Amino acid sequence: MKIINLSDTNSVVNHFLSELRDVNVQNDRMRFRRNIERIGNMMAYEMSKHFHYVARDVTTPLGHATVNISDEELVLATIFRAGLPLHQGFLEVFDKADNAFVSAYRDEQTEGELKIVVQYSASPELTGKTLIIVDPMLATGGSMELAYRALQRYGKPDKVHFAAVIASQQALDNLEKLFPEDNFTLWVATVDPKLNEHKYIVPGLGDAGDLAFGTKISIPEYGKKE
Repeated sequence: MKIINLSDTNSVVNHFLSELRDVNVQNDRMRFRRNIERIGNMMAYEMSKHFHYVARDVTTPLGHATVNISDEELVLATIFRAGLPLHQGFLEVFDKADNAFVSAYRDEQTEGELKIVVQYSASPELTGKTLIIVDPMLATGGSMELAYRALQRYGKPDKVHFAAVIASQQALDNLEKLFPEDNFTLWVATVDPKLNEHKYIVPGLGDAGDLAFGTKISIPEYGKKE
């Protein structure tokens, strides 16, 4: 797996990240979502440089022009619910991509190690295509791994790109071991050094889903008694 960390080179992405982390700016829910979207825009642009391109002729009002256009078939996948703003940022750039969705969440009731539960997935055919899975926060990498495993039922993509805003070093190490193949690439805007006892990234930015969409409450699953 190749790892590309956008913070290795200074860019405007650092400004968007600073606002995402800042407790004095985070309360502006719309701005929080928009900053994630903008990071998605920038990351998609950088990712596009690694695609395969072919020359195509385009007819203009005054003649013809030759333009290099990517011929890769893209499927853009997101993990509910925190991944929606990052998905939107990528979709604004890769506007012709097909889309896939996975529902994954932390089981906060689990004792000991963190448990990630996948409940739902929907995807087009993936065989021979380029799969991009986006999730803003990679704490352990568990949700990204399980999302990919769930999507494998829909076919085998030629290339896989994982994309996140912030990842812990532990997540990078885990995913690198799980997916050592050359056709996997992990994209991050920055890497944080550690996780706390609740498996949240430190310094991180808090709960991305809550900051984007409002604080959730925990209730028993439908059909189950408390």
